[in-house]
Amino acid sequence: MVDAVLFDLDGVIVDSEPVWEEVRRTYVAEHGGTWQPDAQRRLMGMSTGEWATYLSGELGVDRSAEQVATEVVTEMARRYAQHVPLVPQADAVVRRIAARWPLGLASSSPTRLIAAALEAAGLAGEFGVTLSTEQTGRGKPAPDVWLAVADRLGVDPARCVAVEDSSNGVRSAAAAGCLVVAVPHLSYPLDADAEALAAVLLPSIDALTPELLDGLGR
Repeated sequence: MVDAVLFDLDGVIVDSEPVWEEVRRTYVAEHGGTWQPDAQRRLMGMSTGEWATYLSGELGVDRSAEQVATEVVTEMARRYAQHVPLVPQADAVVRRIAARWPLGLASSSPTRLIAAALEAAGLAGEFGVTLSTEQTGRGKPAPDVWLAVADRLGVDPARCVAVEDSSNGVRSAAAAGCLVVAVPHLSYPLDADAEALAAVLLPSIDALTPELLDGLGR
């Protein structure tokens, strides 16, 4: 039986991964760093502190990690103020699932961007718990944020379905013991090991139905 459904935000509800990549890539170029071919794949799922340290350290940006975090998140907030790129049908899917199960949100985005995205989508009231990896010990692929969301909802992670798009997100949710539904972004396909951890692989978020979740719970 499924007791709760837990969603990632970036790439599942908001099509923000390309925006994050554009903002970070531009920031690295403007501040003396060097973008690496695998940078976006490595960044997906990191907490704010982790990716800021990665840009400042490994990518050679001439700013402290604290400055990197503040400046990049400020630019993302500016972008969101102009337009929050919702994944098509994601808001309807969330409402459909919320009519049957308690929902949690486990995101690597900073708290201020989670709030802006959910407000723009009209979904702020649908989630019983929303949590950023800023508020947990480690970012994805560590399981911390999923475990914390399940704990705050009062449910066993093993009786939760986690909806994720990225390889690190899938690894994270699987490590927490959740059943994972993967909805990979076309531009960022899953690594083979992450794909193997998913109970179900969906072509798009609108394929996530109560019937599918009922089947996973049997």
